[in-house]
Amino acid sequence: MQALVICGSRNRDGQTAQAAAALAQGLADQGVGAQVVFLPELQVERCRQCDADGWGLCRTQGRCTIADDFESLRQRLRRADRAVFATPVYFADLSESMRAFLDRLRRVCRSEEDRTGMADKPVVGIAVAGGGGGGAPQAVLRLEQILSRCGFDVVDMVPVRRQNLTLKTGVLRLTGAWLAHCAPPE
Repeated sequence: MQALVICGSRNRDGQTAQAAAALAQGLADQGVGAQVVFLPELQVERCRQCDADGWGLCRTQGRCTIADDFESLRQRLRRADRAVFATPVYFADLSESMRAFLDRLRRVCRSEEDRTGMADKPVVGIAVAGGGGGGAPQAVLRLEQILSRCGFDVVDMVPVRRQNLTLKTGVLRLTGAWLAHCAPPE
């Protein structure tokens, strides 16, 4: 079994990376390999809204015309048995790199056929807020909405504040162990 952890943070040693690593460790403790991908290190452009009506091949063919790392990451996500989306919180919202990836993903996941390999896949979302930490609940809500629209089985959302990061890393490790055995709905 394999899990893919998609991290929207640039800082490999930052708070979001620590939270993602704790969940990945929980998966590893149960024998599940977890590959971590840092979105800002990839070339993932924002949606161009190709056509005059604001769509493109995403609407008609379930694919994107932009030649960057999006499609290869989408294929890795399809092959994974579990997925985790971890984002830092900026302005009570997702990071720009996570937003760019998910904006395009939800466009290519419009039909059941386009959701192949993602529909009902168990996923966990993590939103880590620095500063006062007040934006984490809004960010996990937005993340859950997008992931659900893509067809994932969102099994947990974990808001984290810098003030409770130590506590939440323990919770996330347990969440990872639980996710390793979480079965998709029948």
